[in-house]
Amino acid sequence: MIRVLIAASSEIMGAGLEALLAADPALIIVGRWQDLASLAPEVEARQPDVVLLELESPDDETLALLEALVAGLHPPAFVVLTDDVPGTWAADALRTGVQAILPRQAHGGEIVAAINAAVVGLVAVHRDALESMLPMLSAPPRGLPGSSQHALTPREIEVLNMLAEGLGNKTIAWRLGISEHTVKFHLGSIFSKLNASSRTEAVTLGIRQGLIMV
Repeated sequence: MIRVLIAASSEIMGAGLEALLAADPALIIVGRWQDLASLAPEVEARQPDVVLLELESPDDETLALLEALVAGLHPPAFVVLTDDVPGTWAADALRTGVQAILPRQAHGGEIVAAINAAVVGLVAVHRDALESMLPMLSAPPRGLPGSSQHALTPREIEVLNMLAEGLGNKTIAWRLGISEHTVKFHLGSIFSKLNASSRTEAVTLGIRQGLIMV
């Protein structure tokens, strides 16, 4: 039997996921939680084998939360349900120890299959998330600072400077009058051109190349 804790962004989503999983006799639902910021004590108390974590939008804050949860002494496997996944976020999530990434609209069979894979240490990544990671996987090996193959556009330099200010995607989108999806697109392009794997590394390389005013 696999013990599953459901952590969802809304009561309705959590109830729907519980109904889907309850149909599988090999799964035991040990709890349902909504406040992701206080999830760690619940994980410690319930001791699930797998946490099914539904996220409305993947961002740096949720990535930091995942990193903290996976850093526990005996962390469960994490199966993440989220949409519009930037390749850099997906790669960083997998590096923190997340076992599976699926879209929020995944059907019950896909979710159960991912849970079964995750609990034995396998990684399951949906095609959409994998495709978002392909530019990173196919990028040439990193070279020395200044060796990026393509120059950043003026807009990408604006975004990079805002990263250096420590701004999140929502604030950057508001400042520039663009959507968060467009911000994520710019971030993916920046990371690819600078051969960076994180926001911190992108800022560091930007400073070295004189793209950020300090």
